[in-house]
Amino acid sequence: MIITDTGVPEKHIAYDEWGGETMRRLEDGWCSALDRETYLCTIYEQRPWICREFEVGSYECLVERQELDNYQNNSLG
Repeated sequence: MIITDTGVPEKHIAYDEWGGETMRRLEDGWCSALDRETYLCTIYEQRPWICREFEVGSYECLVERQELDNYQNNSLG
């Protein structure tokens, strides 16, 4: 959930069933603001607080990246 207004562009915002703001995910689960080639956030200066608190290289980050890699590998056949 996007808790505070940090300037996230509207095209990257989705709304949950209760009307709460969340970061938009693409059909394959990727964040719409993440550059797939560089793994860099394309809206870094405007990213929501939850992203600011998610430490790059942390255990949680590495798990998310591994899950995305597994998803992509399984989708390719």
